[in-house]
Amino acid sequence: MSDPGPPRAGHPLPKGLASQILTMLSTTKRISVCICTYKRPELLRRLLNCLSLQDTGGAFTYSIVVVDNDRLQSAQTVVSDFAANSLISMMYCQEPRQNIALARNKAVENAQGDFIAFIDDDEFPTKGWLATLFKACHEYNVDGVLGPVKPKFDTKVPKWVIRGRFYDRPTYPTGLVIDGRKGRTGNVLLKRRIFPVGEPAFRPEFLTGEDQDFFRRMIARGYVFIWCNEAVAYEVVSPVRWKRSFMLRRALLCGRAAVIHPAFGTFDIAKSVVAVPAYILALPFVLVLGHHRFMSLLVKLFDHLGKLFALLGISPVKEQYVTD
Repeated sequence: MSDPGPPRAGHPLPKGLASQILTMLSTTKRISVCICTYKRPELLRRLLNCLSLQDTGGAFTYSIVVVDNDRLQSAQTVVSDFAANSLISMMYCQEPRQNIALARNKAVENAQGDFIAFIDDDEFPTKGWLATLFKACHEYNVDGVLGPVKPKFDTKVPKWVIRGRFYDRPTYPTGLVIDGRKGRTGNVLLKRRIFPVGEPAFRPEFLTGEDQDFFRRMIARGYVFIWCNEAVAYEVVSPVRWKRSFMLRRALLCGRAAVIHPAFGTFDIAKSVVAVPAYILALPFVLVLGHHRFMSLLVKLFDHLGKLFALLGISPVKEQYVTD
């Protein structure tokens, strides 16, 4: 008997095949990869190119949502160029109000998947990043999975930056259940169903630390998040970011943001009041131990100064973000 060949257009599929395809399509999970970006077009281009190479293993499909937090829409051309040459579904939207929490909320509103992944615009993932997060979420049966973000220096770095470990972040064993203090959105996969309905997922009153606030609230509601040390993303640390002025301005912003936190209280104020003069007195002595230790203490000093300035209503740094 001759081979009938593949079914022709207009003819029914072989018995059972149609139901198998429908079952597969209905059970395949969808992930929306969300990127909030602000005036980093070249880094965004690098990230999008890396996302286009993700190996799904056929376990899921994914799309990309880019939220431009620049009112001048500096990311639009990059996204348009990428979309024109990619089969990946892309969505570009703008949040003109400069606030990272508002940008994240805009991303959540426009996400279409069963899962929402966040990655920062100055990062790029390994080829198996998304699949590793997805697999861990399934195997541990949790509500979300976070992964490590490791520094990537594209040019030669001053020794004091490396020795000071300013851009090293803590890592944890795979499977560790995280608390709110470890919550970050730079490398995370979350089940869509955990996002609250009728209220913003990320609270805009937080100038920074809005992700930790989100995780604290979600954990309080009973959701569980774990760490996956194999789901690696890299943060591009450009030369501007190891400028001393950049590091100190960022420390002032972090200090200012800490004051908004609900747990910030009298003890924290007293701690900063004591720390500022103590650190100032210690700086000349610490310099003898190396410039990396001097800068580490200076960053801590500026963090405390940021808290005290905020309490006094003083804003030495006017920007919401420090990008250069």
